[in-house]
Amino acid sequence: MKKPVVGITLGDVAGIGPEIVLKSCLNERVYDVCHPVVIGDKKIVDMVIKDFNFDLKVNSIQHTIDGVYEKGIVNLIDLNNIDMNDFAYGKVSANAGQAAYDYIAKGVALFHAGEVDVVATSPINKEALKAANVPFIGHTEILGSLTNVEDPLTMFEVDSLRVFFLSRHVSLRKAIDMVKKDRLVDYIKRSLIELDKLKVKGTLIVSGLNPHNGEHGLFGDEEMTEIIPAIEECQAMGLDVSGPIPADSVFYKGFNENCSAVLSLFHDQGHIATKTYDFHRTISLTLGMPLLRTSVDHGTAFDIAGQNIADPISMIEAIVLAAKYGDYAKK
Repeated sequence: MKKPVVGITLGDVAGIGPEIVLKSCLNERVYDVCHPVVIGDKKIVDMVIKDFNFDLKVNSIQHTIDGVYEKGIVNLIDLNNIDMNDFAYGKVSANAGQAAYDYIAKGVALFHAGEVDVVATSPINKEALKAANVPFIGHTEILGSLTNVEDPLTMFEVDSLRVFFLSRHVSLRKAIDMVKKDRLVDYIKRSLIELDKLKVKGTLIVSGLNPHNGEHGLFGDEEMTEIIPAIEECQAMGLDVSGPIPADSVFYKGFNENCSAVLSLFHDQGHIATKTYDFHRTISLTLGMPLLRTSVDHGTAFDIAGQNIADPISMIEAIVLAAKYGDYAKK
């Protein structure tokens, strides 16, 4: 079968993105499952290869069909958008922030042009985006805007566990306020649609919000007033959903073979569970858009950038997972 073409963004070039992307290009497993295409700046790529003595050769291309997909070859779409006079590892800059946005936008454009099947992203920096006046807080919001999708879904995958999130980057107080029946019904329905596109079968389990599901209102009534009614409404539609299961046990149950995914009710509820299980192999997926995007689930690590000590495992796993779901857009 034809291998999927994975567009890989360089991320914020002042961080570890270039390092982990190029280390991934040294990994034979990546080339076994896909045709990787790096989207970035050749000046940065050449610098990292030289400084870290990577055994890589750059093949600058305009179109992915022109790539040479062999281990040790970096097929690069060069946007030539970094001012090296302003570049420094670990430095927040508007130039790097704008460039990081441009790489994502190019990845989406390549998808729409039929040149890449999926996109895998390396880390970006929120301060750098702000410095560049990019009006988005992160990848999900950028991708939603570029694909005209108002509210993309975030899903984590680690081992056999998948976790959706009812809310993302909001305060805990606001996240609790967002646990409403209508929102839950919408997210349950859309999560199950996405799982079907990923060919994942099983029951979607909804997490509880309060300790012990609130003990029938003794300490919190959201289970009674919002969560259970939402689940019952979805079950009446014939949807395969169950819960709520208290958060202290729902992720353990999530590894059961009869579970397709867990719906986490706020950001840290699911992040803590997955990252504790395996920090480096917890991969983020953005779903509900025309294209699928995977990502490392760590930051730019400015403190270690430029030192050749960043671990590429998460980037490699993100690329491999992108290849696994490479036919997502055809569903």
